[in-house]
Amino acid sequence: MYKLCFNRSVSAAALAVLVCCASAHAQLGGTMPSGAVAGASAPRTVLNGALRERTWTDAGNTVINEYATSTGQIVAYAWQGPTMPDLHALLGKYADSYQAGAAAAAGSGNLHASRVARSDVIVESGGPMRGYVGRAWLPAALPAGVTSDDIQ
Repeated sequence: MYKLCFNRSVSAAALAVLVCCASAHAQLGGTMPSGAVAGASAPRTVLNGALRERTWTDAGNTVINEYATSTGQIVAYAWQGPTMPDLHALLGKYADSYQAGAAAAAGSGNLHASRVARSDVIVESGGPMRGYVGRAWLPAALPAGVTSDDIQ
């Protein structure tokens, strides 16, 4: 009985941590929190004020850069690290579009890199095991003067 209660307590605590961490970071197209968020850097202005950038490290030790417009809309993510980030969590409502594009591109033969370009979202990812890099952005939402090359 003690073991069962302990396991439930541990499971409940783990779920609470996941919910807290997931809610601390917005999704592509969402709004970057204006205040401080545990585990994330304070937003800084980049590209002459065209974007705000905030950085955090996920549970797999992957560094994620989040880019938002001056109004706070998240328009891009870039990542680098030993594990792939949770793309479903990062892409939010754009995850289904990405998955449809990825399924259509399956079998391209490239095991180390992929590029899924949809009208609403573009996702590039690749790298060897434990050396993943990638980025995702909303092409129509990038501010004037900002290109995909600026997302790093």
